[in-house]
Amino acid sequence: MASSHSSSPVPQSNSSDAFFKKEMDTTKRFRPVQSLPDVCPKEPTGNVGDTNNLCDSPSLVVDQHRWTIYHSKVNLPAALNDPRLAKRESDFFTKTWGVDFVDTEVTPSFYLPQITKEHFALYQQEITPREKVHERCKNICTPKDTFDRTLLHTHDKSRTDLEQVPKIFMKPDFALEDSLTFNAVLPWSHFSTAGGKGNRDAASSKLLQEKLSHYLDIVEVNIAHQISLRSEAFFHAMTSQHELQDYLRKTSQAVKLLREKISKIDKVMCEGSLRVLRLSLTRNNCIKAYNKLKLMATVHQTQPTVQLLLSTSEFVGALDLIATTQEVLQQELQGIHSFRHLGSQLCELEKLIDKMMIAEFSTYARNDLNRPLEDDCQILEEERLVSLVFGLLKQRKLNFYEIYGDEMIITAKNIIKQCVVNTVSQIEEIDTEVVVKLADQMRMMNFPQWFDLLKNIFSKFTIFLKRIKATLNTIRSVVFLVLDKNQKTRDLEDTLQKNSAKDSTVDTEVAYLTHEGMFISDAFSEGDLLPVAADTTSQRNTSPNSEPCSSDSVSEPECTTDSSSSKEQTSSSVTPGGVEMMISDDMKLTDLELVRLANNIQELLYNASDICHDRSVKFLMARAKDGFLEKLNSNEFVALSRLMEGFILDTEQICGRKSMSLRGALQSQANRFVNRFHEERKTKLSLLLDNERWKQAEVPAEFQDLVDSVSDGRISLPEKKPAATEERKPAEFLIVEGQKYATVGTVLLLIRIILEYCQCVDNIPSITTDMLTRLSDLLKYFNSRSCQLVLGAGALQVVGLKTITTKNLALSSRCLQLIVHYIPIIRAHFEARLQPKQFSMLRHFDHITKDYHDHIAEISAKLVAIMDSLFDKLLSKYEVKAPVPSACFRNICKQMAKMHEAIHDLLPEEQTQMLFLRINASYKLHLKRQLAHLNVVNDGGPLNGLVTSDVAFYTGNLQALKGLNNLDLNMAEIWEQKR
Repeated sequence: MASSHSSSPVPQSNSSDAFFKKEMDTTKRFRPVQSLPDVCPKEPTGNVGDTNNLCDSPSLVVDQHRWTIYHSKVNLPAALNDPRLAKRESDFFTKTWGVDFVDTEVTPSFYLPQITKEHFALYQQEITPREKVHERCKNICTPKDTFDRTLLHTHDKSRTDLEQVPKIFMKPDFALEDSLTFNAVLPWSHFSTAGGKGNRDAASSKLLQEKLSHYLDIVEVNIAHQISLRSEAFFHAMTSQHELQDYLRKTSQAVKLLREKISKIDKVMCEGSLRVLRLSLTRNNCIKAYNKLKLMATVHQTQPTVQLLLSTSEFVGALDLIATTQEVLQQELQGIHSFRHLGSQLCELEKLIDKMMIAEFSTYARNDLNRPLEDDCQILEEERLVSLVFGLLKQRKLNFYEIYGDEMIITAKNIIKQCVVNTVSQIEEIDTEVVVKLADQMRMMNFPQWFDLLKNIFSKFTIFLKRIKATLNTIRSVVFLVLDKNQKTRDLEDTLQKNSAKDSTVDTEVAYLTHEGMFISDAFSEGDLLPVAADTTSQRNTSPNSEPCSSDSVSEPECTTDSSSSKEQTSSSVTPGGVEMMISDDMKLTDLELVRLANNIQELLYNASDICHDRSVKFLMARAKDGFLEKLNSNEFVALSRLMEGFILDTEQICGRKSMSLRGALQSQANRFVNRFHEERKTKLSLLLDNERWKQAEVPAEFQDLVDSVSDGRISLPEKKPAATEERKPAEFLIVEGQKYATVGTVLLLIRIILEYCQCVDNIPSITTDMLTRLSDLLKYFNSRSCQLVLGAGALQVVGLKTITTKNLALSSRCLQLIVHYIPIIRAHFEARLQPKQFSMLRHFDHITKDYHDHIAEISAKLVAIMDSLFDKLLSKYEVKAPVPSACFRNICKQMAKMHEAIHDLLPEEQTQMLFLRINASYKLHLKRQLAHLNVVNDGGPLNGLVTSDVAFYTGNLQALKGLNNLDLNMAEIWEQKR
């Protein structure tokens, strides 16, 4: 083994050869050791003179996100393969990468610089001396391939020798303490002493010992060989050890000197500053501890303060104090043992306040609604109401308006009851001891007393609704103020988020600079740094989610905790009544809940109107049980209707919505009134017709005034004038727009009845359609009944007339014409009061007009028929003989004169002329027939002369009648025309 070491070809360190001296020169052979790049390369690393390398060396912080060529990833075949080609080329490049691979010119990259030989000039200058040294070393050193072959041969031989050693010795966990390993290395069978095998076992043991010694020699030879191969490195390590010891000794001296300097610097410059910082930290901690104790003392006084606030009904202040204390307990006084039960106690106190507020609101509603109903709509204790509403909203008691609604129902009942009691007590005719029930007492009132009572109830209800509206408007204003505050809070939060986003970019830049190893003062000037730090500090202090200040951190005195640490901001608002309110930000109500609550409060006002109407309807129904309302006359019912309509309009104006219950009750009573009104007048008309003798009646002055009041197209009953000293005499005719109308008494009363219908429609617009139907029925009844009595001769049995004269017929026709004259005026009156969709009902007047015209035409036909029968009777006995005029023509002229005398004063001149023209035509027809029967022709003979004389006598008598002098009789038609 020693020989192997001595024969090693590796040169020794003490050789005198110049080559080895050069190689062992520490300043030439070994380059200065450089430290690994630090994550903060800007900090000093210990090498004073190697500052340039620090700047040029890579940095993990700077270079970790910088893009390099190794970041580029692309599937080149996929990028270059063009699927649009119709065929594939056989060439490798074009087949794999496309046809355009060879022909395409690659454009130079904008990101890679153009490399020229000048870029390698500096490298060539540095590497040329090294290359020359390398060439000289190659000539001196043993060729590498020879040395490698020698090493390879030696390595193969050593490997062959090592293969003789069993593998068990080469295992890393080889240990003879293991029984299995021990038995494998030293088999126990070799040491057995049984029988005569002793000599053989001894030989076997000796052989085993030699084998193990051989294995040991092989291993030692290989170890020595390996040591000889690394002798150069071994001697170099020894030499480096001495140099390293020198370096360590110098370093130790430099460190000692540095520590002495640092100790002096510490005493002179650092100890005082650190002591100031330590004292400042202690002072801040003491301030925080003092503020904590002061806050604890404040929290300790929470319950007495809450009790004091509740004694003055300051529910909102008490709830705010409880919420603030709860937040302080959870954030800044968490874990303090003495306050472990305070949170639960405050929760119970908060529940108690909820019950107190509900009870207080019920009391307020009762007091507000039960005040004396005078003409005063001021809100009762508005500040108290606003405080209660804020407290209920804060506690999310959103159904408090239902309490107010229940009180409204009770108060409405009490209002009616109190009004009835007050009225009954003032009426001496009602004995309250005999009549006990209040409803029975009310039914004993006459209409004026009951009407005054109803008017009083309606006035009380009007004031009642105005008070409710004022109170509910105040409550809604509070709800809308909270809703507006929520909107402003959201806008403020959006603004703060935008500002915090801008500030976060500044914080990110500061953190990046710090991470780079630079001092912040190198990036920001002192003037730029202070605003950023102040902004960051203010955000940290005002953030609602900021953690409490740590006891180990340095903080400013303003960071201490007090009662305002709950971060609840408040804003001032003023209600419509002028009450100033502080709205806190802890109203945890959504906009949807607030809007729904405002709508419910508005709906409560509508319900108040419905309640008043419902109670009024019950009051009316209670009085109408004995048919009292149906017995009212027109004036009384009109007054009642106007009173109810006025109350309905007042409630609609106050509440802004129609209530249909009272309107429906009014409509129901109006329908009953219309039925009774119509039946009374129809019965009256029937009695008048049954007693009518169909003689011309005198027209009293009041009826003429009644007709004159309608002359301008407006229908209205004239007011009764006081009796004059000299009464006006009744007129013979009724003057209507300059025309004379001879009428009967029934028609005069019918006109008044018609005007009463129209006047009733003006007073009660809701019954317009019913009145139109009833009036149509009345006009139809008059037409049909008058036809039965006159044309049908019913008056002979009903009244006892001997006969129906022509005068009766003419008078009936003239009465019908008077009614027809007023039908267009009545139609226009109803049309102005109907809805457009109800105009179809006006067709009733068209039908009535047609029926009346037909009736008038039938009367005219009846008059003609009377004369026609007379002509037939007289002319059938006519003989053409002397004397002239004949007796027949004398009788005919006499009857014509009687007819004219009967109708001339009744019918207008035009109608009289038309009637006599028709009578004359009938006369000519009968005369012509008789002349044809007698064979008398217009031949100028004696018979013709006699007939001509009689006809001239007839013509002269007829044209001598008043108004018929210009009548064209055309008597030539009596003769047969020659063919």
